[in-house]
Amino acid sequence: MTFLRQWTLRVASFSLTGLYTLHQIHPAVWRFMARNYRPYMGRFARLHAWMTCQFAAIDVPAYGDFLRRNGWRFRWFDLSSYPSTDKQSYVMAYPEAERCWHGELEIAGSVVDESSGSSGQPFNWIRSRRELRSVHKNLAGYATMVFPSKRRFVINAYSMGAWATGTNTGIAMSKIAMVKNTGPDLQKIADTLRYFGPDFEYIITAYPPFLKHLRDKLDAEDFPWGEYRISGLVGGEGMTEALRDYLEDRFLKVRSGYGASDLTIGIAGETDFTVWVRRRLRTDAALRAALLGPDEHRLPMIFQYNPLETYLETNADNEVICTINSTAVLNPKVRYNIGDEGRLIAYPDVLAAIDDPAARLDAERAGRADRIRLPLLFLFGRKDSTISYMGANIYPQDVEYGLYAGNPLAHLLQSFCLELEEHADLESRPVINLQVREDVTLGPEERLALAETCRDGVLRYLSEASRDFAESLVEDPSAADLRVKVHDYGTGPFAGTTSKIKNMYLVKGATT
Repeated sequence: MTFLRQWTLRVASFSLTGLYTLHQIHPAVWRFMARNYRPYMGRFARLHAWMTCQFAAIDVPAYGDFLRRNGWRFRWFDLSSYPSTDKQSYVMAYPEAERCWHGELEIAGSVVDESSGSSGQPFNWIRSRRELRSVHKNLAGYATMVFPSKRRFVINAYSMGAWATGTNTGIAMSKIAMVKNTGPDLQKIADTLRYFGPDFEYIITAYPPFLKHLRDKLDAEDFPWGEYRISGLVGGEGMTEALRDYLEDRFLKVRSGYGASDLTIGIAGETDFTVWVRRRLRTDAALRAALLGPDEHRLPMIFQYNPLETYLETNADNEVICTINSTAVLNPKVRYNIGDEGRLIAYPDVLAAIDDPAARLDAERAGRADRIRLPLLFLFGRKDSTISYMGANIYPQDVEYGLYAGNPLAHLLQSFCLELEEHADLESRPVINLQVREDVTLGPEERLALAETCRDGVLRYLSEASRDFAESLVEDPSAADLRVKVHDYGTGPFAGTTSKIKNMYLVKGATT
């Protein structure tokens, strides 16, 4: 690497980072950028991602060694020449300091986040003062656009402590709203709503299942929903449209954000346009085939993201690869593969794929609500979050649809998880384990009614939404032998999980 090349890259990278930072001065500037993004800007974002990788190759000891071990050779402007990194091959292979710029940790102002451990052992992630400032301003800018109001009151129900999402959400929201960090305490939230009354625009930030628990609790207490204006901002895991419909019977609006402790909590967010597209995909087979492929039956989460800050790609396996385009990141994330499956489509291309004139007008109307022109991320989630049975993959989000869509007993449910159970005849059958709420006591007949209602709902949804599952029913009717087990709160496979900050959807060893 020549001296001239090094300093050319340094000046260019710092200049681009400084230019991108301008839109974080105020949420109004962030909104202006998001509403005026054009596809050609993606070329600049890709160039900056290439510069970030090359910059890291020079100044990050671990990344330089990683490249040498992978036989990397320098090529001008070729982002794909850099091998992707991940938790196993990079994060766990090198000490923390060696993965930082110049092999040094920033001490003053840095904060250590801890991931939830939902995928195994919890990890520590160090973020610098400048990095956190950027994260907070991005999240605040997004929230002002999706939840416009002059009297925002954010009740932050994420878990507090060392977990990234809870602490950072509280700090970010304090820039644009009054905030109370209650954590996931249902009674405290109910008391807060009643104490401050209906004169605010409330936003509850939480994991998706927690909002369901809050709705169920407030319903049981005859809470006067009609007098209040309450919305939800969720993250940390996927959310089905069935759950959104259930929540929006009470909440004005529920929107989801996408992030990862490995990367940042503000990668992407839902908008009115992405929600319209997702709901349309449930019934519009032609649009689903145009956007996702002719054989895709799954319904992904859909977000909009800013490539100028988080440049996303997909590899041959449709896994999302992320490069954070900022020199403020203490521990550079370059071509990082978190293991999520997805598709990337430009905003104009999504509109162009809508053939029906009436639907096109509806889509354009939805797009005008937030007026965000950023590209879309179609996210299916972790590729290993399934169980396979009779040649068909059963996904947790499909099961959730079946459990909540039109289920009159949905208010009894706390959570669920899946497993394959082998019987004495050596045949394995899928099992849906249901955990009822802590305050629910069911008799034998009530348990049977709950199990049968949920089983029928899941089978009905799977047979309609999954081509593979429908074909397996035709080929072998025993594929309908879906078992449902009802467990009291904190018992069976749910024993010891009450302290988890996220739901666990697969029993250990359930995947095949």
